Amino acid sequence: MKPGRDITDLLAIMAALRSPETGCSWDLAQDFASIAPYTIEEACEVADAIQRGDLIDLRDELGDLLLQVVFHAQMASEAGHFSFPDVVEAISRKMIRRHPHIFGEQRDWTPAEVKASWQRIKAEEKAERAAERLSAGAAPEPAGLLADVPATLSPLARAVKLQARAGTAGFDWNDPKAVLAKMREELDEIEVALNQGDNAAIRDEVGDMLFAIANLARHLHIDPDTALSGTNAKFMRRFAFIERSLAVRGRALAESSLEEMDALWNEAKATEKR
Repeated sequence: MKPGRDITDLLAIMAALRSPETGCSWDLAQDFASIAPYTIEEACEVADAIQRGDLIDLRDELGDLLLQVVFHAQMASEAGHFSFPDVVEAISRKMIRRHPHIFGEQRDWTPAEVKASWQRIKAEEKAERAAERLSAGAAPEPAGLLADVPATLSPLARAVKLQARAGTAGFDWNDPKAVLAKMREELDEIEVALNQGDNAAIRDEVGDMLFAIANLARHLHIDPDTALSGTNAKFMRRFAFIERSLAVRGRALAESSLEEMDALWNEAKATEKR
């Protein structure tokens, strides 16, 4: 078997890996639950390559993520549930249905009209899926507006998703400055908890503060995970500057004072600004 550029080549590779007679023992031992963490990991590695602007790495990571889709589809096909073409058909149908202004008779919609249509069609699809599950004898989806927000999202991403979903019912602020006021309120509550020495309350209030920060990012159309990833990279870059600067002086981190490291941190900031 040789590598190819067609999706059928990848499907054939996965089928061979899962062949009961001649397949790979590791691949044969897997199921949906055991593969799910790898799927999440590969999606994160795609996002990391994008964050770093590494397009060569992005090509490879997208391939790894595509392999995860093929892997799940192969296992589902073996169990008689669905196959890879069914996955392609389902997403194709969804995209066509959710874009009537592109593939239907509607034209020249504003972004607000597109968003409203998207939400309406999603609600219709959810109702249809519930009816399909009922007719198939499958367990019903969790009830409630927020019930199907995936718990496997990062906490910040899930906070944004929960807030946005609640916002569809009108439970939302219209002004980012209102969120800032909430953040100030949460800061005050953290200070009260600190003064009381109540560790459980401190944890809860810090959680509330992070939730409010995620809400502010959402209102400003900023992905909080991406923003925090950028800050993490900046922190690593500036801390590396501290380490290099100390090494030039023949000093180790453990031998340096906080004041000395803080001065080097400020020097790193000034260098970046220049």
